[in-house]
Amino acid sequence: MSSLDNRLSKVSETLDRMHPSGLLYTTYEARLLDQLDRSRLPQHVAVLADGNRRWARLNAPGQPLVAGYEAGADRLREFCAWCDAVGIPIITLWVLSTDNLQRAETGELGPLLKVIESLVDSLAENPRWRVQAVGDLDLLPAEMAESLCRAGRNSADHVGMHINVAVAYGGRHELRDAVRSLLAEEAEKGTSLADLAETLEIDQIEEHLYTRGQPDPDLIIRTSGEQRLSGFLMWQSAHSEFYFCEALWPDFRKVDFLRALRSFTQRERRYGR
Repeated sequence: MSSLDNRLSKVSETLDRMHPSGLLYTTYEARLLDQLDRSRLPQHVAVLADGNRRWARLNAPGQPLVAGYEAGADRLREFCAWCDAVGIPIITLWVLSTDNLQRAETGELGPLLKVIESLVDSLAENPRWRVQAVGDLDLLPAEMAESLCRAGRNSADHVGMHINVAVAYGGRHELRDAVRSLLAEEAEKGTSLADLAETLEIDQIEEHLYTRGQPDPDLIIRTSGEQRLSGFLMWQSAHSEFYFCEALWPDFRKVDFLRALRSFTQRERRYGR
């Protein structure tokens, strides 16, 4: 989105909020914020931003599906700002699955990759946000993989919220890569497979995940009415709370986000006990 388009969007948003229905939403947002128990907010929120293609077909008929991806990217930028505003330290955004890479034959993949690259660059420009691409980057075009890594390096010293952007991510791929990395590390130490089989512990596998060193997500949000994880953070989600929303991702509003947080803060987490 150009700077002019961004300014026009902000003006439109302001006018919408001045409309009676917009004022009602603003009041409702404030009410939800007041109701939140800040001491119980999640420390790590992950989101499956689903429904961009369906949104494009409904709201931009006749236009390329990239219109939905662009609208979804704009909403992801807003989502990051919402999380930052309430003080959530870590978020994970799933923007491209390993299954999505199969769309190359339809001509959708190229435009989608450009939208993702632009999104990551813009997130990394915020001096309060650290951006990290997580996924099998070897599956991406070399130039894009380097661009994502560069955004990570450029934002590494930023103090504030940590944003994982799951690109070319698949839960099974992550576990495969973790096991491969673990085996290679132990082989360098001279550990035999027999010895490793006897001594292997859970935390050793965790140390080789894409999100190693980070707390597991407390809350996972999925939009578009789908009620499954599709392999997202398979290992890390063992004790996560889930929130499913009917809205397609570009239509996901701040009130929906606040409702998800409110629902989370009202739950009793038992961690399997």
